[in-house]
Amino acid sequence: MTNEPQQGDNSLLQQDGNQENRMHWPYPAGFAHRLGGALAPENTLAGLLLSHRLGVSGVECDVQLSADGKAVIAHDAELERCTTGNGPLGAQTLAALQQLDAGRYFHPAFAGETMPSLAQLATRCRKLGMAVNLELKPAGDDAAMARQCVAEIAALWQGAALPPLLSSFSLPALAAAQQAAPQLPRALLLTQLSDEAVAQALALGCRAVHVYHRALTAEWVANLHQQSLAVMAWTVNRSEDMQRLRQWGVDMLCTDRPDRLEPGWA
Repeated sequence: MTNEPQQGDNSLLQQDGNQENRMHWPYPAGFAHRLGGALAPENTLAGLLLSHRLGVSGVECDVQLSADGKAVIAHDAELERCTTGNGPLGAQTLAALQQLDAGRYFHPAFAGETMPSLAQLATRCRKLGMAVNLELKPAGDDAAMARQCVAEIAALWQGAALPPLLSSFSLPALAAAQQAAPQLPRALLLTQLSDEAVAQALALGCRAVHVYHRALTAEWVANLHQQSLAVMAWTVNRSEDMQRLRQWGVDMLCTDRPDRLEPGWA
C-alpha cells in the first residue's frame, strides 16, 4: 500500500467556477529544488527523505541518460562537481555511476550516498506520496533523449493518481515528450518571459511555464492564468519573495530552502 495522493479526475486543469480564468492545479505549491535544496547533497534520496521529513510534498530533480540508456537523476553533464567520478556522465553505465559517492562533496555525514536511478526515485516518491517535477536535461540529441526518458517515466508512474510534471528548456525535448507520452503534463522552462515564449509553450501543449522568479510580475501571472497556464517560480529562497509571489497567485515555488516553505504551501 502506498501513500500516493488520490485524484478522482485525470484533468489537470479545470476552470474554477468561483474565480474567472483560474484553474484547479493538482500539484503542491512548494517544490524542493534538486530533491533537497541546499540542505542535502543535490539529486539524492537523502535530500528527498529530508524534504519529506520537513513536510514538503513536492520535489524537483533532473533526468539524464547513462551510457546504457538508463535514466538517472543528476544535474551536470560532467561528474566532477557532485561525485567522486570524472568526465561525462553519459559515458558511464548505470552500474558504474552508482559506484560513485554522490554525498561526500556536501558533507562527510553523507558519504556513501549514491546517484539514484529514475526507477529508485519513482519507487520512493510513490511510496511517500510525493509529487515530482522531472526536468529533461539537454544532451546533444534532445529529442532522442526525451523519447527514451519519457518512455521510462510513463512506465514507472503507470496508474499513478498524479503523474510527474515534465519540464525542459529544450523545445525539441518537450515536442518529443508530447509525442511519446501526451498524457504526461509538460512545462516550458524560461529565464525571461515574452509573448513568443508563451506562444511556444502553448504550441507544445504545455500546462505550465516555469519562470525565473525575478522575471515575474503580478501582471504576467494574471496573463498566464488567462491562457490556462499554471506558473512555477524558480528558484525562490527568501521568505519575503515567497510571500509576494504567492500573493500574485503563482501556483508553485521551487526552492533551495524547503525549510522556509509555509505549511500550507508544502
